Amino acid sequence: MIIDLTNTNTRKIQDALTAARHRMGGPATGKVLTLIIVTEEAAQYDAVRASAESAREHPCRILAVIARGGAEESRLDAEVRVGETGPGETVLLRLYGPLAEHADAVVLPLLVPDTPVVTWWPGMAPRHPAAEPLGALAQRRVTDATSAAEPLDTLKQLAGAYSPGDTDFAWARITPWRSLLAAALDQPHADITAVKVEAEPNNPSAALLGGWLAVRLGVPCEVSASYGPGITAVRLSTKSGEIAVTRPDGRVATLSRPDQPDRQVALHRRPNAELLAEELRRLDPDEVYHEAVERYAKGLDGPVKAPQRDAKAKAKAEAKAEAKTKTKVEES
Repeated sequence: MIIDLTNTNTRKIQDALTAARHRMGGPATGKVLTLIIVTEEAAQYDAVRASAESAREHPCRILAVIARGGAEESRLDAEVRVGETGPGETVLLRLYGPLAEHADAVVLPLLVPDTPVVTWWPGMAPRHPAAEPLGALAQRRVTDATSAAEPLDTLKQLAGAYSPGDTDFAWARITPWRSLLAAALDQPHADITAVKVEAEPNNPSAALLGGWLAVRLGVPCEVSASYGPGITAVRLSTKSGEIAVTRPDGRVATLSRPDQPDRQVALHRRPNAELLAEELRRLDPDEVYHEAVERYAKGLDGPVKAPQRDAKAKAKAEAKAEAKTKTKVEES
């Protein structure tokens, strides 16, 4: 069901949503969160489609905020969709004139009560997501540095403006890489002395992967250019040889280890709907992302200290071992 409202207000939009739910036979909202999409007219179709697909896993109310400046008078047009593409509700809000500068006042009455809020910028990321009016409403703020004209500069900018709850699609894109590398390093291996990530130029996912590896392994990391697509290889130098994951076609990766046969692993590039669904699975601050983006912003080359949490755990284990040894000595 699609309801078009011209020159409307939030009260009429709420009434349209309620009426549509009753007509569909579901008077209860049944939503787990509100997803705010800050986008432009040219990009709204793909963003709303990806959100609708992710809503099948996370039923939510989708509010697409589309600023249409240029008009002298403020006007709000809305398109309400219920039961069209998924279990959620979608409202396209087109803001004209000075009203476009006060999108938060329009969105606030339309939030699902007592549920989390996620704000997503599928296009150009703001300089400080948490300071944006629509970002301040959200517990989780999702950007996409890949959409920027200078992705790596944008990533450094986001690192400097980080607030708990910030994340980026460039981080979600490397989840399969991180899972595969973690599984590979669970097996016995010699000490790792250096890391090299190969990817197409200006790839923010490669930068974050390098930052994550540098922090986790405590070694320098180099990010070098390849022909793509995306990340094509990760090479871990050890004293007994090289551990490598290579993916030249963007679909299937080869895991190589010293003195072991190569293994083929599915490692396809995921669409935005899958990335968004992953981000909606957790609404708490992602500390690991913060460590990775901060490490990249500071530079990947040079010595890296072990993460503070690992250092504390190591000190605690050493103290426990020392106490145990002391007890044995006293008993003897």
